[in-house]
Amino acid sequence: MKRVLVIGANSYIGKKFYEYVDSLDEKLIDVDMVSAADGSWEKVDFSIYDSVLHLSAIVHRKEKKNMRELYEEVNHRLPVKIASKAKANNVKQFIFMSTAAVYGDISGCINKEVIPKPTTLYGMTKLAAEKELLYLKDENYKIAIIRAPMVYGDGCYGNYERLRKLTSITPIFPDYHNKRSRIYIDKLNYFLFNIIVELNDGYFFPQDKRYLDICEEVVAIRNEGGKKTYCIPILNGLIHSLKKRVKIFNKAFGDFYYDMNI
Repeated sequence: MKRVLVIGANSYIGKKFYEYVDSLDEKLIDVDMVSAADGSWEKVDFSIYDSVLHLSAIVHRKEKKNMRELYEEVNHRLPVKIASKAKANNVKQFIFMSTAAVYGDISGCINKEVIPKPTTLYGMTKLAAEKELLYLKDENYKIAIIRAPMVYGDGCYGNYERLRKLTSITPIFPDYHNKRSRIYIDKLNYFLFNIIVELNDGYFFPQDKRYLDICEEVVAIRNEGGKKTYCIPILNGLIHSLKKRVKIFNKAFGDFYYDMNI
């Protein structure tokens, strides 16, 4: 049985990963959780673990310029400190939960040739951490970087939860179609589980087999609640224009997806 230390005991993914592993009939890994925010990780003996899964981060906040140092400390320097301690204590693998936000405002399909160009503090600091973590990698210490797209599932907060709230207040929605990568929390948990069991390293881009289409998703969510939706194309021209100039429109209606073969 492999022993795994999850950094981010209060994170949504951390809690769900613990529940997922605990629900399995065959116990291939044993999970311990620790908080990063209060410095609890510094008191932990890393030498008893095979893998460290780092989930702690500053995310889902309205960014301001004076928050740069906070993002640098939590999203960039902290994971590097923890990964360095793990390596010094002979941990075999460090898994870093990064983000698709490292690609910035790219519109369209992302493949292995696309160069990251983050535009937010979140994306910039995650990418900075990725680069430093790779310097720690060697034949005895594997680094796995997960550039996860939007995560959704029961109790999840963030963009998907905002979309669900939007569907509850309007029966009319633009007949506008797009493509966005996302991953269901249980699929992400299964993915992380296998990376740990197989001791994999490198870059990973997990996603659902079907892209999210915002119009189809709104209709599906409302159908679940027994509500009818009227999709109208009259606003499509305005949306097409606004998504080029206004970030919130591009985030909702723009294309941002991984190639299925990445």
